[in-house]
This record gives sequence, structure tokens and C-alpha cells, in this order.
Amino acid sequence: MSYSAQTDRFVHDRLPPPEQWPRISYDLSELQLLARVNLVQALFEGVARRGLGDRPLLRSPRRTLSYAQARIEVARLAQALVEDYGLVPGNRVLLRGGNSIGMALAWLAVAQAGAVAVATMPLLRAKELIEIIDKSQPTLALCDERLLGELQQAQAQQPVLKTLVSFDSLHQSGQLALAAARYDGQHPACATAADDIALLAFTSGTTGKPKAAVHTHRDVLAACETWPRHVLRATPDDIVMGSPPLAFTFGLGGLLIFPMWAGASVYFPDIPYTPEAMAQLIFDTGATIVFTAPTFYRQMAPFMQEQAAQRGRAAALRLSVSAGEGLPDATRQLWKNATGLEMLDGIGATEMFHIFVSAAPEQVRRGAIGRVVPGYSARVVDEQGQELPRGSVGRIAVIGPTGCKYLDDARQTNYVKDGWNYPGDAFVQDADGYFFYQARTDDMIITSGYNVGAPEVEDALLGHPAVAECGVIGQSDLERGMIVKAFCVLRPGAVGDAALVRALQDHVKASIAPYKYPREIEFRDKLPRTETGKLQRFKLKTP
Repeated sequence: MSYSAQTDRFVHDRLPPPEQWPRISYDLSELQLLARVNLVQALFEGVARRGLGDRPLLRSPRRTLSYAQARIEVARLAQALVEDYGLVPGNRVLLRGGNSIGMALAWLAVAQAGAVAVATMPLLRAKELIEIIDKSQPTLALCDERLLGELQQAQAQQPVLKTLVSFDSLHQSGQLALAAARYDGQHPACATAADDIALLAFTSGTTGKPKAAVHTHRDVLAACETWPRHVLRATPDDIVMGSPPLAFTFGLGGLLIFPMWAGASVYFPDIPYTPEAMAQLIFDTGATIVFTAPTFYRQMAPFMQEQAAQRGRAAALRLSVSAGEGLPDATRQLWKNATGLEMLDGIGATEMFHIFVSAAPEQVRRGAIGRVVPGYSARVVDEQGQELPRGSVGRIAVIGPTGCKYLDDARQTNYVKDGWNYPGDAFVQDADGYFFYQARTDDMIITSGYNVGAPEVEDALLGHPAVAECGVIGQSDLERGMIVKAFCVLRPGAVGDAALVRALQDHVKASIAPYKYPREIEFRDKLPRTETGKLQRFKLKTP
């Protein structure tokens, strides 16, 4: 790299060796980006050039910020991070909060200041936060004041995290807003190189140990020029809402970065989303684009019909985007019958930043996710990486303007082989280039759009005094796509009854993020293992 603004080289120095990097393709003319670019500055300037500064960007029931107003607030926050908290370009900043104006502004300020955003799920417990802190070594954390408890516990055990700063959901109080209020909003963005690091996106693999996918300013802006430009095609008149957390790249792209690139606005509610509440808010807010997982669409469909009947009109909704897990065709048809809308499906990966196979509503083929997104190339291959004939089941391999670079992780070579990215999904591709999802190729459990590593749940269960051994798998489920199911061997004297099932479920909820708990628990006398003692999960998956 000939130039970098990031004087803290922690992430740069822990990238995989160049021979393990993915092949990068910039085939589209719009992917030819400047060598120096700050993604936040580029997004705001793009909107300003189009004369959209007075249009709303961030909406909530109690506050709305235009692009011009948000740009000033981001500059104030970035200056406070530098002047008041000593932030240096390249420092990692842990962010902890739900989807809100405050969280969105904090994320943008971190990137504008040239630091590395490390966003975390609001449901994570101290144990999980400690693992992320240990891996990313942040010196500063920005945390929603309602979520301080678990992070304070983690900080007590990980002193590398020196400073913890609170914010509120509307960016009107909290330590961060008070510090930023002293500045005028004219602080320039850090002059980052395009290949400087913008974020670490944590994912979970089959070992349950967190992996950090590294994405640069170039990666994020390049992603804007692919799926959003060619498939989503949002406009400045769109109002976007949805449930995926900003801590997921699915949520970060869909509910912040891509709307900004289009000049659209994003609505963040001040209540937790339920299927009924989201259906009502779609009508109340005039939302035109919604992002959520298939499970939520299935649960929301009857409420959409109910709202339309009560109001005597259809919703303003024009696009409904599904990703995060496989979309059953039954769910697609249920939603279409309820709303008249064809679902926009897609498959992406944290390692790739966002969606690389998809289809616009007018190009949908029943049962298929879609075709490869312009800017990317994809093929179905065998175990040796050789492309298979159309109609064969195999692993999907992808190259494009984004790709996998793990932070200091030997699993890099599992994901990138000969320059191709292997997201870990099995597909069939038909003669017209449409991709049909088959299954995950590892032991990852994807339940209601959330990724759950089986070993992580096993570890939590083994912390209960009644459990001697356990194995965890994903079991197919109509409502959630998959559920977490556990098989437990009990210690002598323990009774495998309904009361113990509830106790084990509560124990897991208290140990790790509650959505990871096993919804079914089966008690067995022994578990299938190899001669060396390795658990054979595939045998647990066999009825």
C-alpha cells in the first residue's frame, strides 16, 4: 500500500498473507474508485452533489434528521472522538446498540474519523463481548446507555478496553452527544486511503470462535455499485425500514449505507419490532422498502392483510427484501398473496459484505434465489474447485469487488481457495444462470436470520451441573427455517423431565445471547462419537 492514513496498524498487520487474499474484480466502470476516499465523506458528498441535502436521512417517531443535519452531527461526533477521547486513525471502536439514530450516527462518525468500527449485537452477553474485545483490541467503546451492564462486565475482565462512552438512541443526551455539542460540525473527514480498514464484521463459524471479516472503505463503496445499483434500485423517494441489526452487514448495508448511497431515508422505530408492529408501521410510515428474514415475512403476512382491510388500501410498500437464511417458496407465495408483492431474495455473506446472488422482482424464477449480481462472478464447483455441469449440486464459489480477509485467522484458507471465495453454501445452477439454494455445507445453524455456532451452545449447556455431554444441531422448521436442537447426556441423579428442559434453556439464555437457546432438547444415554472421541453431528441429524 503506497498510502495510508491509519497510523494504528493493528488490523493491517494482521491481515492474511497476500497469497491467501481473494481475487478482486473491478469489471464495472463504476467500480473504478479513487485511491484516497473516505466512505462517509463520499456518501454525503454524493447526496450533496445531487441537491438532496435537505431530504430526510434518519427518521424516528420523535426525531428526523436531514442529510445536511446528519452530516454536521457526524462531523461533531468525529471531532469529539479525536479531540476528547484521543482516537487515532486505525484504532478499533466497539459499538453496542440497537438500530437507532444514535447508533447510526456513531457508526458513521467512527468511519469518518478513520477508525475501525466493530459493531456488536445488542443481545450479546459479557462472555461473548470479551471474545470480541480480545480479538479486535478496541481502546474505546460507544454504547447505548440502556445496554451498559454487560459491556461493563466485559470491560472489567478485558482492561485493553480503556474508555466506555454512552449515547442515547436519538443522539440528544448521553456522554457522546454532550461532548459533540461543543463543536461546530466543520471538522474534515480523515483522508483515508481506499484500502484503509473501515470495519471488522464478526461472524461465527462451526467452531463457535468469532471470526472478524475485514472490510475497507473501498469494499463498502464498491458494494454500493453492485446489488444496490443493479437490483435494489432505491430512489430518494424511498423510505426504508427493517429488522436486521446494524451490527450485521445485512443490516448495515440495507438500513444505512445503501439508503445513503441512493439518497433515501431510513426509519428506526422506538419499540421492538414484532410482526404485528412492523406491519402497522409499514402502513403508518409509508415505508416503501423493507428488509427482514423469511421467518418474519411469514409471521407478518396475516397482519399486512389485516391492516389493508382496516384501512381500505394497500401499503405504499414496493420492495420487500429477504436475506439472512433460505427463503422457502411457501413463504414467498404467502407474502405475495398477502401483499401482491414478489419477494426480492438474495444471498450474501459477512465475508463478502453483502448480497452477490439475487433477482429483481420482475426477474424472479420460482424456487430460485436469483442470478449473480453484476460486478460478481459465481459458479457451482466440486470439492476440487472444478465447475460442475448445470443442474449439479455443489459448492458455490464467488469472486467480485469484495472478498474475504479474516483478521489473524487460520480459517482464511478454508474460505478462500485459488482466489475464489467459498461462502459455505450448496447450490444448483440452471441453464439460464439461476441459483437454487440447497443447504449450508457446515454445521452453522441459521435460525430466523441469526447465525448460531453449534459448539457455542454446547459449551453453554456443559456449564450446567446436570449435563455430562451434549451435541447441538440445526433442525428444519417451517416457521424459523431452522431451530437449535440439543441432545444431552445427563449426570447421574439428574432427571430428564420438562422442568430440566426449561432450566437448561434458561441457563443458555443467561450465558449467551438468548436467541441461541435450544428450542428442543432431547435426552440420550450416549452420543455418537468417533474412535478418537469426536462428536458425529451428522448422525444426530439423521432421524
